[in-house]
Amino acid sequence: MRQLTGRQAVAEALMEEMMRDEKVFLLGEDIGIYGGAFGVTAGFIEKFGPERVRNTPISEAAIVGAAVGASMTGMRPVCEIMFMDFVTIASDQLVNQAAKLRFMFGGQAKAPMVLRTPAGAAAAGGQHTQSLEAWFTHIPGLKVVMPSTPYDLKGLLKASIRDDNPVLFVEHKLGYGEKGEVPEEDYVIPLGVADIKREGKDVTIIATSHMVFKALEAAKYLEQKEGIDAEVVDPRTLVPLDIDTIVNSVCKTGRAVIVHEACERGGVGGEIAARIIDSRAFDYLDAPIKRVGGLNIPVPYCPVLEKAYIPSVEKIVKAVKEVVY
Repeated sequence: MRQLTGRQAVAEALMEEMMRDEKVFLLGEDIGIYGGAFGVTAGFIEKFGPERVRNTPISEAAIVGAAVGASMTGMRPVCEIMFMDFVTIASDQLVNQAAKLRFMFGGQAKAPMVLRTPAGAAAAGGQHTQSLEAWFTHIPGLKVVMPSTPYDLKGLLKASIRDDNPVLFVEHKLGYGEKGEVPEEDYVIPLGVADIKREGKDVTIIATSHMVFKALEAAKYLEQKEGIDAEVVDPRTLVPLDIDTIVNSVCKTGRAVIVHEACERGGVGGEIAARIIDSRAFDYLDAPIKRVGGLNIPVPYCPVLEKAYIPSVEKIVKAVKEVVY
């Protein structure tokens, strides 16, 4: 099967959906001639024109506000916010408008829109590297998608664009360069379906976004050096969350380690741990659930300090050994 980078997978999903449905259009800063901050939409304006690839002013509130309004009229906008940190500037439009529309209007209105945004540390400092997904999982009415592999990026983005609800689609900056198998034929991955990236019997590692790659690396090390067979589960979507797959895995292994790049305090790991404890998996646990998250500090710009901030393979291995031994 052919290999694509995460960047190519996202671009291909956008291209195919724009060709499939003329109601799909893009808007964001520098997405036209420049091709977007990370080059995802390079060549799009030449193919679809400025009506469907709309360069916007430097105003996140305007970008998301325009997307909300367009979605209410039957369009399917895909807006790009250059860094996830900047979604805070558009939080009213996303949290108080898009997420509430269907409820406030008794189902007479809806907001079928996607907000794409890159998150995660990549040597860009404390205002350009945050992972704020946990904030938005708290908001009823929003769907939150956080893929890892190119295969998942493409299939889940296509599903998000076709969804009739507002979707926050979180892409990791480092994931744009990761390569993986992507079929040539059309496919869609349903939202709310987790994926077992590696099967195992001794411990369940639940990892999100780019941490999936580190979890797989840790699992390989644990098998070779410690004789520990780790199962790696990628939720892929945080809302809706496929808790059944997670619970079934924990029931099988009896142990759970949750890994995410965002600050550990208040991160999605706490919610996932609570859901495991509230389920039948609680009776199968042989050790306390461990969380491995980013340090509870702003993300440092210095590469050495940033590396210390991010969960590492070594930290994941340490957490697994603590629950296994």
